[in-house]
Amino acid sequence: MIITGHQPEYLPYLGFFYKMAKADKFVLADHLQFTQSSQDFFNRNRIRTNANPLGWVWLTVPIITHGRGHQKINEVEIDNSTPWARKQWQLIYFNYKRTPFFNMYSEFFEKLYSKKWEKLVDLNENIINYIKKELGIKTTIIRSSDHDFKGGKTDLIIELCKKFKADTYLSGLGGKNYMDLELLKKNNLKYIFSDFKHPVYHQRFEPFVENLSAIDLLFNEGPRSLEIIKNSQSAA
Repeated sequence: MIITGHQPEYLPYLGFFYKMAKADKFVLADHLQFTQSSQDFFNRNRIRTNANPLGWVWLTVPIITHGRGHQKINEVEIDNSTPWARKQWQLIYFNYKRTPFFNMYSEFFEKLYSKKWEKLVDLNENIINYIKKELGIKTTIIRSSDHDFKGGKTDLIIELCKKFKADTYLSGLGGKNYMDLELLKKNNLKYIFSDFKHPVYHQRFEPFVENLSAIDLLFNEGPRSLEIIKNSQSAA
């Protein structure tokens, strides 16, 4: 059995769902520390637009950090002092309303952004579960905070595999920088590194922009989205 995981991101990109589709179980690692850097997408992601030269715009969920110290991901609260949700829905609507499959998915997102969310993880998980369902992915999703995991990095991977009786861990390429492969072998665990190659698909605007939120693919390609993801990837 293959297990994989990732921190719960906001409106995740295609590589997130590629890993999910390749595994039997997917762990949302929400018990880990929340960080904010240029490489983190816990509370932001990008959508396509024709309104600026870059061709994309950030959607960022405001969060409360002042006085909170080192928060776990599942502890992060959303700052609802501004109408961020209404503004983000407007950006999604005006940039995607003319895409072929917008009407198929728009009701979910309109309702999503009309609700007041308190915890970032709840918002992210709701989006992740919806996109998973619409893509047709059958993988079981597990929240790490529902269990008592103690380790970090390779030790955490071993804990996950033993807890859920998996014999193989699927990692992103970044795992090569921190995983102790010999330790995995000593614990009779196999590993696979995902070699994600971004697919090119029809977008409303040209030229093509990659690494956007998965909603860009859904709105443009609809039911073909998972096929496009799978046919454009390879694993080594």
